[in-house]
Amino acid sequence: MIKPNIIAQNSKKVLKQTNFTFLGKRIQGKVRDIYFKDGKRILITTDRISAFDRVLGYIPYKGQVLNQLSAFWFNKTKDIVANHLLEVPHPNVSIVKNAKPYPVEMVVRGYITGVTTTAIWYWYEKGERTIYGIKFPEGLKKNQKLKKPVLTPTTKAEKGAHDEKLTHDEIIKKKLVSPAILRQMEKVALALYKRGNDLLNKRGLILVDTKYEFGEYNGKLVLIDEIHTPDSSRFWVDKSYREKFKKGEEPDNYDKEFFRKWYVAQGYRGDGKPPIMSKDLQIKTAQRYISIYEMIIGKKFKPEKYPLEKNIEKVLKNIYEK
Repeated sequence: MIKPNIIAQNSKKVLKQTNFTFLGKRIQGKVRDIYFKDGKRILITTDRISAFDRVLGYIPYKGQVLNQLSAFWFNKTKDIVANHLLEVPHPNVSIVKNAKPYPVEMVVRGYITGVTTTAIWYWYEKGERTIYGIKFPEGLKKNQKLKKPVLTPTTKAEKGAHDEKLTHDEIIKKKLVSPAILRQMEKVALALYKRGNDLLNKRGLILVDTKYEFGEYNGKLVLIDEIHTPDSSRFWVDKSYREKFKKGEEPDNYDKEFFRKWYVAQGYRGDGKPPIMSKDLQIKTAQRYISIYEMIIGKKFKPEKYPLEKNIEKVLKNIYEK
């Protein structure tokens, strides 16, 4: 594990954003900078961290962890559905197919938990029993395993906006995607969740919930964005889950939920001015991202040397300025 003092030193050198004019116009997402070149998309995963649909700061090594984990999972799931990944020329960079994104995020949940306004537990705790068009029984407790994984789709919010809950029928009614594509997305999302959970169980982890984004490329459905990362997924430690649940304690986790909970404890859920991230939170978040990478990949994390911009620029110029 990288020592806390090294993480603290690199917190001043993090990859906040890029501006490579030789690649043309840049679109800035919450975490990724996106360029379009030669009919492809170039995704540069920065160290920005978002929660509650807001960018709240920067975490050293986060971009590298996300990009490399996604590449790992894209390879592990390509037999289930085609994905957009073409190559990874740098640990923070992916060159991908220029797929047209669908405006729906497919979220699969195997447990009732969460603190955001799109989480099942958030509404269940308020007394709701039909959530996302799904009827939930009385007596469920926070963090309880559901009888079977459920699909809880959301809108794909524009930058600065919040994701909103959707039901299967609402997606059809609003014509966000066709019925045939939606059925395919639902089937594939459940299959991806099962594949992810099966592999993670072998690593001593539980895939609690996760989101998938899809697009269209050459008339076919493709998986885009990222997959089974601590940004898009919730991971719990299998060995201690049952005992923690019995005691009513929060499960040991290796995801972004503890980061969200820090902000909730400060009274922040995405509206108004966010509190400034503490240095301790920044360091612990970096350590968790690196830990989950090593647990999933099964190899020691090899950090890129900061600052990253010059090396990324050199790699991309070798590709696009020949």
